[in-house]
Amino acid sequence: MAIERHEVPILMADDDEDDRLMAREALEEAHLSNNIYFVENGEELLDYLYHRGKYANPADSPNPGLILLDLNMPKKDGREALKEIKADQNLRHIPIVVLTTSKAEDDIFKTYRLGANSFITKPVSFESLVDVMKTLANYWFQIVKLPYCNNDK
Repeated sequence: MAIERHEVPILMADDDEDDRLMAREALEEAHLSNNIYFVENGEELLDYLYHRGKYANPADSPNPGLILLDLNMPKKDGREALKEIKADQNLRHIPIVVLTTSKAEDDIFKTYRLGANSFITKPVSFESLVDVMKTLANYWFQIVKLPYCNNDK
């Protein structure tokens, strides 16, 4: 049973509150109906994905169809979280788009080696972020066929 593309939840891991708010507003501005959920660091990201602690209820933390991942976060950074997710048989299928301020060639190379599906440098303007969100949504939810996001592990 496949879920409708517009129902695919997006999970964003980013410690910057302004970036999270702008991402939510950009999705709304792009007229996308995907629900977006937020975590603030790599530890929370893994807690969310494993439904631990405050994310124990799958109804409040549905399995994402796409993860937007910042690299530079406290506690556990995006590189460490990416490595753990892609090493887990039950999580590695989730597409991960690195969305970060970094432009470092080393970060680009490393994240692809760890299994990232895309690397995007965060746009500076809101309008550019809206364009990025539209493009991501079109690609990941209209063009690409994603696996069913089953909340029953």
